[in-house]
Amino acid sequence: MTNDKADFTQGNILKKLVAFMLPVLGALILQAAYGAVDLLVVGHFGSTSGLSAVSTGSQVLNLVTFAVTQLAMGITVLIARYLGEKRPQYIGPAIGGGAVVFAVISVVLFLIMVGLARPIAVLMQAPVEAVSLTASYVRICGAGIFFIVAYNVLAAIFRGLGDSSSPLLFVLVACVINVVGDLVLVAGLHMDAAGAAIATVAAQACSVVFAVLLLVKRGLPFDIKKEDFRWNAQCPRFLKSGLPLAFQEIMTQCSFLALCAFINRLGLEASSGYGVACKIVNFAMLVPSALMQSMASFVSQNVGAGKHKRAKQSMFTGMGVGLTVGCVVFALVLLKGDVLCGFFTTDVSVIARGYDYLKGFAPETLGTAILFSMMGYFNGNNKTVFVMAQGMIQTLLVRLPLSYYMSIQPDASLTRIGLAAPISTAVGIVLCIGCYLYMQRGEKKAQ
Repeated sequence: MTNDKADFTQGNILKKLVAFMLPVLGALILQAAYGAVDLLVVGHFGSTSGLSAVSTGSQVLNLVTFAVTQLAMGITVLIARYLGEKRPQYIGPAIGGGAVVFAVISVVLFLIMVGLARPIAVLMQAPVEAVSLTASYVRICGAGIFFIVAYNVLAAIFRGLGDSSSPLLFVLVACVINVVGDLVLVAGLHMDAAGAAIATVAAQACSVVFAVLLLVKRGLPFDIKKEDFRWNAQCPRFLKSGLPLAFQEIMTQCSFLALCAFINRLGLEASSGYGVACKIVNFAMLVPSALMQSMASFVSQNVGAGKHKRAKQSMFTGMGVGLTVGCVVFALVLLKGDVLCGFFTTDVSVIARGYDYLKGFAPETLGTAILFSMMGYFNGNNKTVFVMAQGMIQTLLVRLPLSYYMSIQPDASLTRIGLAAPISTAVGIVLCIGCYLYMQRGEKKAQ
């Protein structure tokens, strides 16, 4: 990327924003595809119980993976800062200290996921027929948690060094290996959910080996010594940046776990249908998510240059891009949701339940185009505390209570439960508009 391309303070906003967003979107697409492969293969070659097990077990794995990813972001920020300040001598201790911290985290996660796999499956209210398979999925992923954590930490290191293409390559390698592993273990050897878990761990392990070899081969712009691998002064620094992000992600993923538990109470078909719908939801949210991540950098650069008007224009441009794509996604999800669910399973009942959820969820594809662009704008303005607060409000005070209420009704349906998502997003939009108007008033007073 040239300096001109990386300069967001001048030029056409739409062109620059889209050009910056596309690589981010590419990485998110690969990650979503990686997560969908297990469900797709098990849905076609495994059992309905296995489908439910992968659906529930992957929710647990997502909680762990996303929390680790956000915590590792602290290392990314610290490395980038030291490179910018031309103080590479601190990078080695940052990586060494980070390796020690994440090694301890891996041991704790290993003990919890392997030792408490069945209680976790029961806590998630997995259908009776799927409890054993869910426990097996969680236990196998727990056994390979060292590779999963290492993979995400190494990706964070590369991003901190200014290399975003290598992590994208790691995801691609993991995707290919996971697909092959699923086809061999699930379709070929009929290992069901356990085979999908083994394929996931194997894919992450191969990616870790590939990443280490690439890191050694490319040469490092810093020295890393044996004594760096201990608790040192750099550990509190990256934890200060990473812990708030990890906490927010944990709370978000816990809400998804709770929602999954609510739906599991409705039976095996509802559990499997929701699992299928979640994979479609993941793809539907890709563009808004890419916009939010891109918007933060775009806005931050303009705010730093004193170009507040351009920063606001970029937010509205992002909304336009998101709504344009969102209208297409909305139509697909609402009108062809059954066809989309059919890609993941051939069970007619599961397809019907998945489509039921998507009918209620569909308006979310439009709401997030607005909400995520505004969240990216606030992150770029360093209003991350507000972003976290509004996220907690709409999740804990709106979406979860409403989802639970809908799930305990005598005529409970996945469509009504799905409606909780767009309703909570509408609340988030109202809160964001209020914050935006408050910021506008502050700017006028400062003039």
